[in-house]
Amino acid sequence: MTKFAPSRPFADPEAAARKLVEIAGGIEPMQDGRIHIEKINAPFLYTPKASGAEFGAGIKHAVERG
Repeated sequence: MTKFAPSRPFADPEAAARKLVEIAGGIEPMQDGRIHIEKINAPFLYTPKASGAEFGAGIKHAVERG
């Protein structure tokens, strides 16, 4: 019997970055237009069940793309 790993929708850094930007767009900035990272981190990691590595790759990709 062969088991297949479940699909990881945020394994692609570009898809993860898009989701992170979507989450950030719904958050009210606090100081100097900044958003606290934990307000993005928790919804990304726990709602769609993404991994820490996917979060890191998504943040890196988003920063590189501006």
